[in-house]
Order: sequence, then structure tokens, then C-alpha cells
Amino acid sequence: MELILKADVPGLGFKDDIVKVKNGYGRNYLIPKGFALMATVSSKKVLAENIRQRAFKEKKDVELAELKVQELSKLKIKIKSKVAIADKLFGSVGAKDLVLALSESGHELSIESITIPGRNIKRIGSYSARVRLHREVSFDLQFEVAPQ
Repeated sequence: MELILKADVPGLGFKDDIVKVKNGYGRNYLIPKGFALMATVSSKKVLAENIRQRAFKEKKDVELAELKVQELSKLKIKIKSKVAIADKLFGSVGAKDLVLALSESGHELSIESITIPGRNIKRIGSYSARVRLHREVSFDLQFEVAPQ
């Protein structure tokens, strides 16, 4: 089933994205909650026109997001956590911990914009997280989990 998102849905897409989802998820959750509408031929034409009108404004947003990518890629992020045995963490490190580490260095991001493969990290080492700042701008942020 093809749907047009009316709002950002974490793990699925941003507002005005056309996404394919399973019928039950679309009919029973996304459409009734007001997160999406059916992607008919006419609604796709309306969406294309809206996107065309917003293209100039979004160009500036994309440029700002790319500048932020340059700033964030220069950072050396180190998250300290308690270690239980050998290199195993006492607990885990997730997107929330990464957001806290970024806010300490003066950069504010939302938890929804960060995706860590496997969702939680349970060992010390170097890792990468996918950060999506805009519909067209995303990058891999390198960070390290170290013993406290």
C-alpha cells in the first residue's frame, strides 16, 4: 500500500514522503491516527505541486543541515560507561546517551534523528550511528564507547 505521510514517523519517513507499507499498518494505524493518507494519482499531483512551491525555502534548510554535518563530523565523541566484565558494559548505550554527549558539546539533536544499528551498544569500542538532519541530508556519526 502506498501512502503519503502527513507527519514525521520515526523509522518510516518524513512529512510528505511517499512510502510503501503493509496494508494492515496503513489502514489500522497510520491513516486513523492522521499520520498518512492514501497515495492516489490526484493526491500525488497535489503533493508534487506543494513540494515544487517549497523547493526554494527547503534549499536554505538543506544548506544549513550540510553545514551542521560538517561541524558534527569534526567532533570526537566519547561516551563513558561502566564496564562489568572484560569489554562488556554494565547496561547499554543508546541514542539517548549520544544525544546527551552531543548536547554537552553544544549541538542539539533529537533522539528520533539518530539510528544506531542494533539499537543498543553493549560493548566498548568504536561505533557509527546514522544521523538524519533533513529529508535529503544524512550522515554517519563516528563515536567511541569507553570504560568509565
